[in-house]
Amino acid sequence: MSILGLKKKQPKTFKVKVITMDAEMEFSCEVKWKGKDLFDLVCRTIGLRETWFFGLRYKVKDTNAWLKTEKRVLDQDVPKDSPITFHFLAKFFPEKVEEELVQEITQHLFFLQVKKQILDEEIFCSPEATVLLASYAVQAKYGDYDPNFHKPGFLAQDELLPKRVLMQYQMTPDMWEEKITAWYAEHRGIARDEAEMEYLKIAQDLEMYGVSYFSITQNKRDTELLLGVDAQGLHIYSPNSKLTPNKSFPWSGIRNISYSEKEFTIKPLDKKKDVFKFYSSQLRVNKLILQLCIGNHDLFMRRRKVDSIEVQQMKALAKEEKARKKMERQVLAREKQLREEAERAKEEMERRMFQLQDEARMANEALIRSEETADLLAEKAQIAEEEAKLLAHKAAEAEQERQRLEVTALKTKEEKRLMEQKMREAEQLAVKLVEQSERRLKEADHLKQDLNEAKDAERRAKQKLLEITKTTYPVIASYSTPPAATEYPDVSAETGSLRMDFKDSDMKRLSMEIERERLEYMEKSKHLQDQLKELKSEIESLKLEEQQQQAGLFSLGPPQGRGYPEPMYLPHSNRNSAYMSQMAYFEEV
Repeated sequence: MSILGLKKKQPKTFKVKVITMDAEMEFSCEVKWKGKDLFDLVCRTIGLRETWFFGLRYKVKDTNAWLKTEKRVLDQDVPKDSPITFHFLAKFFPEKVEEELVQEITQHLFFLQVKKQILDEEIFCSPEATVLLASYAVQAKYGDYDPNFHKPGFLAQDELLPKRVLMQYQMTPDMWEEKITAWYAEHRGIARDEAEMEYLKIAQDLEMYGVSYFSITQNKRDTELLLGVDAQGLHIYSPNSKLTPNKSFPWSGIRNISYSEKEFTIKPLDKKKDVFKFYSSQLRVNKLILQLCIGNHDLFMRRRKVDSIEVQQMKALAKEEKARKKMERQVLAREKQLREEAERAKEEMERRMFQLQDEARMANEALIRSEETADLLAEKAQIAEEEAKLLAHKAAEAEQERQRLEVTALKTKEEKRLMEQKMREAEQLAVKLVEQSERRLKEADHLKQDLNEAKDAERRAKQKLLEITKTTYPVIASYSTPPAATEYPDVSAETGSLRMDFKDSDMKRLSMEIERERLEYMEKSKHLQDQLKELKSEIESLKLEEQQQQAGLFSLGPPQGRGYPEPMYLPHSNRNSAYMSQMAYFEEV
């Protein structure tokens, strides 16, 4: 054989890249492979048996197309890239996910696809429903909520809510996470497949779930409309509203669907109803609409029939698998519960052990403190005993001092009595001296009065002598001649001697009496002053002794329950004032 012949016999292959919702796969395909061959290879690879829901989608000039199973792959309008990229997606959606989705892988792929459509806003969802769906998605990903493990911020890297919902409310990511976590904590005990199924059960009630939209026009008014194809039938929408259809054609009410180039015709089962026609601008889109209509109608009819043997086996196996998994989950939950209880018991035992250790340590510390306290109390008792002895000694000394003070107080009383007696004697003496001074003052007044009378008598005698002299001198002059100079002086001398004798005798007598009285008074005054000084010195000494005794009494303090008289002498105010006035008077004299 030639080399050219060998080359022709070699099989030609091409590279294919298949992207599922959670993985990417590459295959080497033969040129003669049909779409079914590649599709079956992908399903076998991922372990999918419910193949009637899925298909391989690709892009052709910004339009989505599905790979046909009956044609060869390279004979279709697939991209000429290498590798050729296909997306393994759900082409048809079930009416009731809980009844139709049997395999776990099937519901997992549906869950991932519907979740992506909600996040990409291909399916409209209210904010409340998005938060609830996000909580089930978190349960499916992370399992049961554990506050010790799932700290705040553990959802920061997860995309859980559509951007429209995030921008609709002025809430921070932490606030959204708090709301999602509150719902997430309520799903404790739900397995991953159960959480995904709950997610799909909520999502299938949304208006845009499983609906494929196409732009169409109506033939009469050329009005732009939207055609929606889903598991229930065909729906006509306004361009601005994809939620509520203007008109619906359920599969059970459609007799036939046909198209000719760009014109579609829907014939109702009820012949009385009008035929509905619409137009689509692209032939490729018309083929896609027809494929979706045929596939959804076949599934609609298939649901109303008895399940095939394959589906029954799949459901039985799925039921057994679910029961087995449920049993495993129960066993696992029981083991987990027992482990948690064991851990709690271990923690409780450790806590109790630590508590007992703390109690033992505290008891040991208390014992050491009690021993130290006992030693301290013994020292304090010894010190108290010594203090008691010292206090007893001080008490004996205080008793002796008290007795001494009592004797001193008795002596002080006696001295006080003697001092009072001396004071009374001094007062009596002062009264006598005052009486004598008053008597002497009266005598001095009498003497002054006698002196004045003597002076008056002298003056009268002088006046009478002058009168006698005047009367006798002229008579002598008239009867005789003037005498010689030596005679007259005798007369005048005699007269003067008479006058002087009279004056000197009275004055001397008075002066002698006054001098004698003054001397007597001075002697008595001196004697009295000496007595007063002696009395003052005695009083001062007594006062000093009393102050010293009083200071001793205040420093020691009298024993309780017994009173002692004040040793200090306090004279009466009247007696003191009289005594001071007498002393002032004698000092003045």
